Amino acid sequence: IVSMENIGEQAVCLLAYHLLFAMFVWSYWKTIFTLPMNPSKEFHLSYAEKELLEREPRGEAHQEILRRAAKDLPIYTRTMSGAIRYCDRCQLIKPDRCHHCSVCDKCILKMDHHCPWVNNCVGFSNYKFFLLFLAYSLLYCLFIAATDLQYFIKFWTNGLPDTQAKFHIMFLFFAAAMFSVSLFSLFGYHCWLVSKNKSTLEAFRSPVFRHGTDKNGFSLGFSKNMRQVFGDEKKYWLLPVFSSLGDGCSFPTCLVNQDPEQPSTPAGLNSAAKNPENHQFPAKPLRESQSHLLTDSQSWTESGTNPGKCKAGMSNPALTMENET
Repeated sequence: IVSMENIGEQAVCLLAYHLLFAMFVWSYWKTIFTLPMNPSKEFHLSYAEKELLEREPRGEAHQEILRRAAKDLPIYTRTMSGAIRYCDRCQLIKPDRCHHCSVCDKCILKMDHHCPWVNNCVGFSNYKFFLLFLAYSLLYCLFIAATDLQYFIKFWTNGLPDTQAKFHIMFLFFAAAMFSVSLFSLFGYHCWLVSKNKSTLEAFRSPVFRHGTDKNGFSLGFSKNMRQVFGDEKKYWLLPVFSSLGDGCSFPTCLVNQDPEQPSTPAGLNSAAKNPENHQFPAKPLRESQSHLLTDSQSWTESGTNPGKCKAGMSNPALTMENET
């Protein structure tokens, strides 16, 4: 500002700077102080079930207890060995996309990672805030670097007056440029994760369903993936206010592989059930009443199915609840 001679340029830069700075601080504050969401009580085992688990050795009997406890829960992902995902520390059945944070020592819904820069877990409750924090911090640094560039050039060509401000200009440009590079790579990576509906943990280790590993099991297409994080109301997308869809415990899926344990698709549905990429018909949302992602014309349809057959196990086999005795 001291080096600028045009009053209009000073006014515009001050206004833009403080707007970006305010949004950056707001989103940063929300990322830090929004508590991560934990699984609800329905996922916790009862006292009797905990006693049974303590008495039973690890193995099939142990899994049978967990299967009975999870039969009415929206649990569709498994461990690599096909077992029910259970947290010994929290003594609860893990919802889909939920993981235990060793730093927070608790299970976090749709956990992405534990971020030391915000000293908080990034998960379902604050992932949108984290994305906006990256976006506004990147814009903040780019704005500083862009407005400082011409004066930075003058610094090396001796075009600036010999004042202390010239050293501030040099420091500002180097700091803003270096942070811009690192923030751009991190923000770009998380934009890719959002477009694929993945978390950082799921990008490194794909979720496992009953039919096996499926890296795109939660992907619903770019538009619906975006809305799952930012919500249906576009006016809230750029504001650090919570607008994500769902409850964090269950998520719509679009599974593409057939479950070998289930009967095959009826012959009459073969042509309608496959898309041009030879994928099986998409899965229903786990809880339709809590999700608006599959309510448009592009969502799954049941025009060729019989409701009676669906109840008998002819719906998407990967989303049929395990019912073993």
